[in-house]
Amino acid sequence: MSDFNQQIIEEFRANEGQVGGPFQGATLLLLKSTGAKTGEVRTNPVAYTKDGERLVIIASKGGAPTNPDWYYNLVANPDATVELGTEEFPVRASVPDRAERDRLFDQMAAQMPGFADYQRNTKRLIPVVVLERIGSDG
Repeated sequence: MSDFNQQIIEEFRANEGQVGGPFQGATLLLLKSTGAKTGEVRTNPVAYTKDGERLVIIASKGGAPTNPDWYYNLVANPDATVELGTEEFPVRASVPDRAERDRLFDQMAAQMPGFADYQRNTKRLIPVVVLERIGSDG
């Protein structure tokens, strides 16, 4: 998976946030989180939607029975960095309560139906994470 992700990351950075293949036309960001166990910065391409000014990401891991590592990284270390197009900025991650999670999940699944399929294919409740820009008001 890391080789696959690395190719997406390189394509994202080379093309101002645009990628082809299975993610052609998808809204992707690069999430840089600090490893919960290692303390090392990890970069992952993640699909997102917006809820006002907030970025919404889903820890689907393609419907796998476990959450992706980046989810645990954000729970342990909520301050992260996002690359969006050619812009890079700090964010703070939070996990919404169940009602807000359901609203945001349904909103994203309406735009990207694959997420509803992932939820149907796993027994875990797939987490939603909200990313809010921190720092400058720019």
